[in-house]
Amino acid sequence: MDPVKLVQGYKFDDHTTSDVRVCFKSIDEQPEWFSCHSSVLSQNSKYFADWLGQNDVRSNNTIELECPRVDYDHYVKMLKLMYLPRESVIDSFDSVKSAVGVLRASNSLGCELVTKSCVEYIEAASWDEKEEEEILEVARTLGSEAVSLLARLQAPSVDAVKNVFISAIRFATCMESPFPPFLDDLKTSAQEQIDFMIHEDDDTALVTTDEDVKSVVQEGLRKLLCSLRTGLDLLSTEFDQSPDQAEQRILCSLADIDWIANLLAKIEMMHDFVSCWSEISDHVLSVVQDKKYISGLWAVKSKLIEVTGKALDAVGYGSVVLPSSSRVHILKTWLPYIQMTKRFLDENSKNETSLQMDSDLFQNIESAIVSMVLALPSDDQADILSEWMKQAEQFKYPDLTEAFEVWCYRSKTAKRRLVGGLNGASNPTVSL
Repeated sequence: MDPVKLVQGYKFDDHTTSDVRVCFKSIDEQPEWFSCHSSVLSQNSKYFADWLGQNDVRSNNTIELECPRVDYDHYVKMLKLMYLPRESVIDSFDSVKSAVGVLRASNSLGCELVTKSCVEYIEAASWDEKEEEEILEVARTLGSEAVSLLARLQAPSVDAVKNVFISAIRFATCMESPFPPFLDDLKTSAQEQIDFMIHEDDDTALVTTDEDVKSVVQEGLRKLLCSLRTGLDLLSTEFDQSPDQAEQRILCSLADIDWIANLLAKIEMMHDFVSCWSEISDHVLSVVQDKKYISGLWAVKSKLIEVTGKALDAVGYGSVVLPSSSRVHILKTWLPYIQMTKRFLDENSKNETSLQMDSDLFQNIESAIVSMVLALPSDDQADILSEWMKQAEQFKYPDLTEAFEVWCYRSKTAKRRLVGGLNGASNPTVSL
């Protein structure tokens, strides 16, 4: 039913001109009657038009309707809106909650004009989470009228998700230069939303395996590592001017690198992180281990262990496969540093003001180191274990006893096992 122009001159609840009365009944409530006009009701409501078509107002001019108590005010407001011109209906709403309530009422009574006005208002307004659930519930009853409301709630296309994801990565990794400091909060928000977006679902899986996305993530990783290198190159000068600010700048870079390492782990790109971290490791340690910072930068030194732990974990447990020479390089580069830093933290652990690190983190790193050592060629294992035993009294961490015992067993049985295996083979492919 197409709505027609309202009858001019009529006012809602005007006793002097009305020819019908309407009552919305609620349980345990005193009924309230509203004076209305049959012409207005029939022109703007299919329910009232049908009722008036079946009843003679001269003999029966009272219409009673059941309505939920919580919607009573909304039904009354809907009745009043029938007396307004279309352009004034939308202006009468002052909240999404009110518009949703009126929408429920108008939809139940087939008030097309009011329903459309409610939809237009709600579609243009912002919603909170609770209102969104109510809108979704009422939208299911609207049919084609719900299209504009549901457009906001529909899942975006894969291309749309991809574009937003790429933009967020670029923002989260400060790839747009220059990057003003006041945008740090937005950068953090972008990182948090990326973490939320990559929770497992089909669309996200398609996006994170896209080559364009991978390329941008790799670019972001390089950007963050470049920022760390720049910060380290400037550290000496900035440390002289303001030690706290200089350390904070490096910490911020490491926090970003720690974040992207977590991201790369979730999208199966840890090989990129481990390779890049291995390349920059020598430079990083040459700076932070300078005698100038022998008694400082402990927050940075501790954060470096946390970030490096992610690389050790990835290599130690096989999610990243590297040649043995690369694995040896990582161990020989970081093991002495981790030992020295751990000893300092342990010596100062009773000081409440000293930096504390999670014991589980060190346990995980120790387990990863043991796994890495056991996966090396026997001669490389011997080099690392020999150095470990020489410094056992000085450094109690990590405990490589398990790796040492396995190496001893393998060494004792290696020649017998290998030669025996080769002699028993009809076509040996390995020579000693």
